[in-house]
Amino acid sequence: MQQTNEDRDRIVEMAWEDRTPFDAIFRQFGLPEKEVIQLMRRELKASAFRRWRKRVQNRATKHEKLLPKKEHRFKCSRQKPISHNQIT
Repeated sequence: MQQTNEDRDRIVEMAWEDRTPFDAIFRQFGLPEKEVIQLMRRELKASAFRRWRKRVQNRATKHEKLLPKKEHRFKCSRQKPISHNQIT
């Protein structure tokens, strides 16, 4: 899948966010975790990539399979309803 600059920027932004799981990136952009990591390695400075990688490794919020079944996530009251990260 060919990505635009805006897509790459959004993927980096979503990957950098602690509460956005890799599965959400895959659903929206079709990019598996391994390719997200490669993209982050290409797009970030080496030190920023190492810091990000250390932070997200084995982090439950980045991997839906590691999340507790009944976790309630904070959602801002001003946030529009979203479905698979696309505004409805």
